[in-house]
Amino acid sequence: MAQAMSTPKKSKMQTIAMAISFLLALPLAAVLLVHPALMLDEHGHYNHSVLMLVMLGISGGFIHGVGFIPQFWLWKWLFSPFVAWPLMCVGYYLWLIQ
Repeated sequence: MAQAMSTPKKSKMQTIAMAISFLLALPLAAVLLVHPALMLDEHGHYNHSVLMLVMLGISGGFIHGVGFIPQFWLWKWLFSPFVAWPLMCVGYYLWLIQ
C-alpha cells in the first residue's frame, strides 16, 4: 500500500518537459479567459473545430505540467506532450503570430 501512495522520482528531463508543458498552456489559457476576441477569424467568427483542438492541447499541457499521469491508455496518450505540444503550437500560430 505504501508503494502505491509514493510518488515516483522524476528525472531532470521529465521535470523540464513538465515545466515546458505548463508554461506553454498558461498563456493560451489566459488568452481564452481574458481576451477571447483574439480567437476570432477574419470574418469575426470562432472556428470551433480549431478551438476544440487547441483547448485539448491546453488541457494536456496542464495535465502533464502538474505531473498527473492518467491510468487509461487513451487518456494517457491524448494528454501526453506528444499530442498537446503541437496542438498548443497551432494555437500560438493562429492567435498570437498570425
